[in-house]
Amino acid sequence: MELPRSTLIFWIFAPPLVIFYLYYTLQLHLLLPQLTGVNLRALLSGALQNAPEGDFGRQPFVRHIVAVGDLHGDLHNARKVLQFSGVIDNFGNWSGDVDFLVQTGDIIDRGDDTIALFDWMDQLRGQAAAVGGTVLSHLGNHEWMNAIEIKTFGSVAERQKLITTGRIGRTWAVNYTTASRLPLHPSLGPPNTPFPPESKHLYHQKENVEFDISHYYDSHMPLSHSAISFVHGGLSPTYQDLTPFPTRINELSDSLLKKLQTRMPLPKPHPPEKYPGLPDGSTQAEQALYDSNGPVWYRGWALDSEEKVCADVEPVLARTGTRRMIMGHTPDFQNIQSRCDGKVIIIDTGISHAYGGILSALSIHYTLTPIGYDKEKRWMEKEVVSALYPDKQEILVVDEREVVGDFSTI
Repeated sequence: MELPRSTLIFWIFAPPLVIFYLYYTLQLHLLLPQLTGVNLRALLSGALQNAPEGDFGRQPFVRHIVAVGDLHGDLHNARKVLQFSGVIDNFGNWSGDVDFLVQTGDIIDRGDDTIALFDWMDQLRGQAAAVGGTVLSHLGNHEWMNAIEIKTFGSVAERQKLITTGRIGRTWAVNYTTASRLPLHPSLGPPNTPFPPESKHLYHQKENVEFDISHYYDSHMPLSHSAISFVHGGLSPTYQDLTPFPTRINELSDSLLKKLQTRMPLPKPHPPEKYPGLPDGSTQAEQALYDSNGPVWYRGWALDSEEKVCADVEPVLARTGTRRMIMGHTPDFQNIQSRCDGKVIIIDTGISHAYGGILSALSIHYTLTPIGYDKEKRWMEKEVVSALYPDKQEILVVDEREVVGDFSTI
C-alpha cells in the first residue's frame, strides 16, 4: 500500500530537523556560560530570591474595624446602622465582613429597647467569636449612672436585678470595659495589650520633668503606635491613671463596678431619693475614674478649641501607644466629628430616635502590604478612616507610610 505524499515528506525531513535542534540546544547550554560568564542556574535562582515579596514571600495583611457611638435604647436604628456598615446581614446576624465591632457605650436609656439591645450585642459577640471576629463593648456614663442607682429605665426591682446579679450585670462584668486599645496589626498583640510594655519602664514620668514624647517611640518598633484608643467620654490629658493603657483604667473600672454590684443593701433609686453616690470604701482613684476629668465623663476633646485640642493630643497618643482616639458621649446631630487631622474622632451623632440625630458608623480599613524584595523587609502601611451614613461615605483620613521590619502575624 502506498503512503500519502505528505506522510513521505514528513518522514524524510523530520528526523534531521530534530537532530539539528537537539545539537544546537546542547551547544547553547555548553557555550553560553563560557562566552558570557553567566551561570544560567545561578541567574534563575537569584531572580527567584530577589523577586518581590508579595509574589513569593509575605502576604498583605488587612484589618477592618467598624465603630458605633451611643445607641440609647433604639434597637431599630441600631440594626440599620450595623447593616449599612456591613456588620450584620439582612437577618440581624454577624456578617463576617468585618473583623471588629466597637461600641463606645451608652446602650442604655432614652429608648425602649435597652434590654433587647444588650441581649443582641451578646448574641453578636458569640457569633463573631465563632468565625474569628470580635465585639468590643464599653461602659458609658449612662451604664455607670444606672449602676450607681440613678433611675433612668424600668422599674426599681427589674433594673436592680438586671444590672447586679442578672444577665446584664454579668455581661457588664465580663464583656465590658471602660477603655480599649485596639492594635491595627496583630504583631502588637491582642486587643488591650498594655502600653507601654513593662520593659520600657515608662508608666510614670515625674511631673517636674518636661514631658518628652520621644521616650514612648522606638525606632526598632515602627508599628508601636499603630493602634486606636476607644472610650466613652475621653482620655483627659491631665487624667492621672492613664497608663499603663488601658490596663490601669480597666482595673479601676472592674473594681468599682464590683463594689457597686455587690453593696448591700442596694440604695433606693434617685430620683426621688437622695443621690447615693459611689459606695463607701471607693478609692480616690475610683472616684477620679467617674469624675468630670475621667474617661467616662470628659468632654474636652469635643468642646475645646481646635488649637488646644491639637496641642494636647500628641502627649496622650504617645503615652497610650495609639495614633488616634475615638469616643462618643458628646453628640453632634449632623455628622461624625474629626479633629486634628483625624487624631480625635467623636462618633456620637444621636442615633437613637430619642435625639433625632443621624445614623452613622465609623469604618477603619487597615492594610500592611509588602513592597520591594524579601531581603529589604519593606512594607507599605495604609489606613483609611471613613464616616458612613445611610446614603453616603465621607473619607476622613488617609494615612500612608513605608515601614521596614519583620512583622509576625502570629
